[in-house]
Amino acid sequence: MKVVIPAAGLGRRFLPVTKSMPKEMLPVVDRPVIHYVVEEAVSAGATNIVIITGRGKRAVEDYFDHNPDLGNIGEARELEELEAITRRVSIYYIRQRMPKGLANAIYCASHFVGNEPFGVLLGDTINVCSPPLLAQLKSRFDALGGQSSVLSVEPVPDTKVKDYGIVRGREVSPGVFEVEQMVEKPRLEEAPSRLGTTGAYFLTPGIFRAIEQTAPDATGETQLTTALNTLSREEKVYAVTFQGRRYDIGDRAIWLRTNIEFAMKNPALRSAVLDACREYGR
Repeated sequence: MKVVIPAAGLGRRFLPVTKSMPKEMLPVVDRPVIHYVVEEAVSAGATNIVIITGRGKRAVEDYFDHNPDLGNIGEARELEELEAITRRVSIYYIRQRMPKGLANAIYCASHFVGNEPFGVLLGDTINVCSPPLLAQLKSRFDALGGQSSVLSVEPVPDTKVKDYGIVRGREVSPGVFEVEQMVEKPRLEEAPSRLGTTGAYFLTPGIFRAIEQTAPDATGETQLTTALNTLSREEKVYAVTFQGRRYDIGDRAIWLRTNIEFAMKNPALRSAVLDACREYGR
């Protein structure tokens, strides 16, 4: 299975740190966000991954590469998990020359993907799911006949509607919606539902043709939601709920909370985190 990981975003919500550091390299406890994303893809069965990068993203490539200053990557105990991941998958990189939106980033991988269905995971989102979220989407894709793109959705509060692609669909079975309309970051009164896209997809290669037919918006970006609307006129597109939890690391407050939650699950750090919370909670 091939998986595309768009990681070319500018990370404006984390300025100034993202002026010189990719947001995908922000640490969650002791590993960067992109580590968790690649780990999910591999756990879901990915054999080939392409990461779409951009200017200033070289650190993402270096992370999964050999570092001669550290010897063999597997020699340090702290790197054993990273070595286990890199042994199981081939990772490639394609640069998006201009920040032209998520759909354009995915389109950059069209030659890599070819004429086969593929997974998409965002480079700044951690999914904690069992089975992995991408595996859940692949299972739905197969169950729906293997000819229809599938995307994950979850209910979002009114205050967050403006931050998501919102889906209107006809529920054809519990948690499965045939997409009728998608709106990118609508105002609350214009939102067709409260189902928001979470950034995980299993797409047919028809998405590339749909992206070609999709004009950029007023900001010059090509939106994936618009391309999926186009695709839905040619083939069915489904939105599905999932089992698990998503962490949007592009949000500073969620990033901080995620660090605390993940550290609390680490036996070596739990006591220190609890002590700090008690001290600063006074």
